[in-house]
Amino acid sequence: MQESVELSESECEALLRAGVVGRVAISTPDGPHIVPVNYAVVDSRVIVRTTPYSVLGSNARGAVLAFEVDGFDHERQRGWSVVARGRSEVVHDAEELEQVRKVWEPRPWAAGTRSLYVAIPWTQVSGRRLGGTWDPMSTLPSRRVL
Repeated sequence: MQESVELSESECEALLRAGVVGRVAISTPDGPHIVPVNYAVVDSRVIVRTTPYSVLGSNARGAVLAFEVDGFDHERQRGWSVVARGRSEVVHDAEELEQVRKVWEPRPWAAGTRSLYVAIPWTQVSGRRLGGTWDPMSTLPSRRVL
C-alpha cells in the first residue's frame, strides 16, 4: 500500500500548468457530467474551449466547476491528482483572448468549431500523490512545452 501525500499549492499549480488534457466536472439539471477537455492555464485560471451548445457550454456560465488533471503509473502503483475549483466565467474580451493565445491556445481534438472560451478562476486548488519518494513532474507522459 502506498502512502498518500498532500501536494503543496505550488506543486499543484506546476502540474496544472504542465498538463494538456483534464476533465471538468459540472452539475446539470440532468445530473453530474464529467467532460474531458484540452486546456490552458493563464494566471490562476483554467481555460477550456467548447461549443455554446455542448453540455459544458450550456451549463457552465457562472457555475461552480471542478477541474481535474492526474497521472498514474500502474506498474509501480503510484499516481497523483490535482483538483482546481471555482466559479466559471465566459471569456469575451479580445485582450484576454489574445493573452490566452499567447500562453497556450487550448486545441480541442474533437471535430467542429469550439468558439466559446470558459475560464475557471480557481479559489481552491488541492492535490495528492500516492507514494512518498517520487516527483510526478519527472514522470509526465506528455507535457506542455512552451
